[in-house]
Amino acid sequence: MNDPTTHSHQKLVEPLQLRGRTLKNRIVFGAHTANMADNGLPGSQHLHYYLERARGGAGMIVVEPQPVHPTAVLTRGNFRPCDDAVIPGFRAITDTCKAEGTVMLQQLYHVGQHGDADLSYLPNWSPSGMPSYHDSDGSHALRVEEIEKLIEGYIGAARRCQAAGFDGVEIWAAYHSLIEQFWRPWSNRREDEWGGSLENRTRFGQRIIEGVRAACGEDFIVGLSVSHAEADPVALDTGELVDILAGYDATGHVDYISCGSGSYVDYDRVMPTFIHGEKLSADLTRALKDRLANAVVTAESQVRTPENAEAMLRAGEADLVSIVRGQIADPFWARKVMEDRAEDVRGCISCNQMCWGRRSRDYWISCLVNPSVGREHEWGSEDLKPAQNTKAVLVVGAGPAGLEAARVAALRGHRVTLCEASNQLGGQFRLAGEQPRRGQILELLDWYVGQFTKFGVDVKFNTFIDAEDVEMYGADEVIIATGSLPPETGFQRWLPQRDTLDGLGNGNVCSAEDIMRRAVVPGKRVVVIDEGGHWRGCGTAWFLAERGHEVYIVTPDTHVGAELGRTTSDAPLRRTLARAGARFLVESIVERWTGQAAEVRSLLSGELTHIEADTLVLATTNTAFDMVGLGLDELGIAHQSIGDCVAPRLAPYAFYEGRKLGLEL
Repeated sequence: MNDPTTHSHQKLVEPLQLRGRTLKNRIVFGAHTANMADNGLPGSQHLHYYLERARGGAGMIVVEPQPVHPTAVLTRGNFRPCDDAVIPGFRAITDTCKAEGTVMLQQLYHVGQHGDADLSYLPNWSPSGMPSYHDSDGSHALRVEEIEKLIEGYIGAARRCQAAGFDGVEIWAAYHSLIEQFWRPWSNRREDEWGGSLENRTRFGQRIIEGVRAACGEDFIVGLSVSHAEADPVALDTGELVDILAGYDATGHVDYISCGSGSYVDYDRVMPTFIHGEKLSADLTRALKDRLANAVVTAESQVRTPENAEAMLRAGEADLVSIVRGQIADPFWARKVMEDRAEDVRGCISCNQMCWGRRSRDYWISCLVNPSVGREHEWGSEDLKPAQNTKAVLVVGAGPAGLEAARVAALRGHRVTLCEASNQLGGQFRLAGEQPRRGQILELLDWYVGQFTKFGVDVKFNTFIDAEDVEMYGADEVIIATGSLPPETGFQRWLPQRDTLDGLGNGNVCSAEDIMRRAVVPGKRVVVIDEGGHWRGCGTAWFLAERGHEVYIVTPDTHVGAELGRTTSDAPLRRTLARAGARFLVESIVERWTGQAAEVRSLLSGELTHIEADTLVLATTNTAFDMVGLGLDELGIAHQSIGDCVAPRLAPYAFYEGRKLGLEL
């Protein structure tokens, strides 16, 4: 271990004491719903997911929330509430992770009015019967005896955690969950001892905290998770929230307060994507640091990088940092920082595509840049063991699939040559990084450059490889990752009877890739056909609007950015585009292009809208560029194809196929 007095991240690697436990650093792997339970029980998938982060050096792990009552069940992968059957599985997790020197907690939660009857088949419980912002349901206003049942539910869950070997619990009061619903006058309209005055509104949380402390003892860690929702018009302001938390702190029962951002009303800040800034919880953590007498403070919203984390700790804005998506993207984030090699950290790109994006569809989570997430129990640790027989490996194409295959193969000791036809790594993924606020993609590509240097990958730029060229490399394994190309037909999926866009030959037509490569200089007024509802079309439209073009987005979907809804980035994107003057034509296709105008037809009414424009930009489905692979088939040369040259898809599947093949070589 490096000398902490000369360490680049001195504050991050400092130990911290909590109720007699020593956190070996200030890095927390905070609570989040991994959604991996098997019939409500934690199993091998959960164990290896957390073990990987414990091996990776996290000082403290807060395990996925445990519902405290049947009305709290929110996802298919939630744990069984009020059931001791979960204890053996959790005991396996705590024993294994604590053996790595990690302090282990579990979060306890109830979402209150924001439940999901599809899974619980129970009414949502809330202080005053206010509606859900998770779906369109209303909720049941709690009776006093039901409030008492919920308090016992929290205490019983904490006892269960203690029996399972957890060092403590984190009580969830963030994002306008049940406890915060009691705090807010907007959602707590009660006139009994549980509503009205500040003392009454905080009584529910107070009883839970005191009950857990009494049941579990003085050496049990009790944390509290909160958030500030600045765009939520009925949220508590920072001063009101700090007053409440200072009251809990004065009891001496709360050991830390973890601060996030957003709420069910201010939802896109709960898991903020790259559209938002970084260190979003700094205002709240700073205010709490000035006010609290006992509890330490954790910053958890968009801290992301070791540099951000160290800066917050050095500035006295927090005592701990919760790095969740960062340690999903790189489970050895903490170990690399501890070993003073932060340059080796694979950065999260804040896309939400496979973490929240999969969880929002009720699958277990994964990660775009780290497809091992959720597969640790099958693929093993990312701390890879060398291959038994090293080989010469030729990778053709340096998009996501080729990059990851080359990296993993080299990491396992194979001799890797990577040939790329252009002068840069990344392929179309690099073009995505050129879109507004997406520079984290370019940072990731720079990381690959560093890893290739470290592990001896021979990268050959400006090297177009055809089938005949492959033989001269004498490779033991040939991997084709040549990607995909925009079609030249203008075919629209929701105009399937026409193979070619009517008027394509009239000119002034280009692809989204042409725009992002700066291969085309578009005119002032631009029509973008966006079939995917994802960043390829939407991000290109943003790029153009930001540069002063008049942008019309035509999509067959019901709203612009439809596929981005799973990442929570669609609403802020539409706001950004609208403020930049972009206009949306939804549930529509381009019937004809004249060279100077688009005839747009509504899929609902059939009505035609004439839009004069200088340039038509196509973000329609790509076609596989599999020429090299087909040529190798004709020559009888063995090879394996991965990524978009097999079938054009989103980036996660290219990274997945690259990682999987690299592990199999």
